[in-house]
Amino acid sequence: MPAVAYGLYLLTYAIGVTVFVGLIIAYMNRDRAGTRMRTHYTFLIRTFWLSIAWWLIGGALFFFGIPLSLILVGVPLLLIGGFILAVVGIWFALRCIMGVVYLARDEPYPRPYTWLA
Repeated sequence: MPAVAYGLYLLTYAIGVTVFVGLIIAYMNRDRAGTRMRTHYTFLIRTFWLSIAWWLIGGALFFFGIPLSLILVGVPLLLIGGFILAVVGIWFALRCIMGVVYLARDEPYPRPYTWLA
């Protein structure tokens, strides 16, 4: 079942809301899963919440940078916010791909609580 959640997470780039279905699947199955699969569900849940936090930070900087860019004060906010959004998008995809690789090897995710990939 983690494979379905990983697929839904990656499908978010095309559809947008599938990550929420993947998150629900991860929360519903984490307690019932064995030790190996529990690491994947924990990893998926943390990936969601960490990415949401960084998306909010980057989005807020970008959003507030738009009106302030008229007086050139917001240009750095636009650049920093856009950079954060781009990095988080790449980071999210890499975490999901790495999770799929470990799942395909039938291995637990080695460090599900890490911030990095």
